[in-house]
Amino acid sequence: MVLLKYFMAFILGAMALVSCSDKSLQKYLVEKQDDDKFVKMDVAASLLQGRNSNFTQEEKDILNTIKKVNVVAYPIVDGDTTDYEKERQELKSILDQEQYKELTRIKSNDWDATLKYTGEEDAIDEVIVFASDDKRGFAVFRLLGENMRPDQMLKLMKSAERGDLDVSKLEGFGEIFKD
Repeated sequence: MVLLKYFMAFILGAMALVSCSDKSLQKYLVEKQDDDKFVKMDVAASLLQGRNSNFTQEEKDILNTIKKVNVVAYPIVDGDTTDYEKERQELKSILDQEQYKELTRIKSNDWDATLKYTGEEDAIDEVIVFASDDKRGFAVFRLLGENMRPDQMLKLMKSAERGDLDVSKLEGFGEIFKD
């Protein structure tokens, strides 16, 4: 009987260790909230609607599928890339987990970006853009919502091109990575 207790304790402990080994993006971002090396911003989707927006009803419905936008950036300061590389690798390993499905990958000479999502193709819960540049740093843009669809996101991006989507709240992040 004593042996059975130890065996059960061992099995439960092993299961706890295995289940905790996969770290989520949410957990990573929460852990970095108080880290001064990171720049963070949360924006409610309702704030993305500009004052002079001319959204169609369909575009308003699409915007309503987005609940919040999280942005976390790690700028490289004074060429110090030691922590940058560690953090970038940790993020990459999180985003390489099976739950994060890849939509596309874009590479250039200086930077690369990956677009991933969670949920189903016709009912996306989370869209993640992870962009990195070995000279400037990295940023993670995370759109949280319910039943978002890729085709709807493209329509919403077209409204941004018309100036209806107010992305001015996110412009400060571009300044972090300028030379």
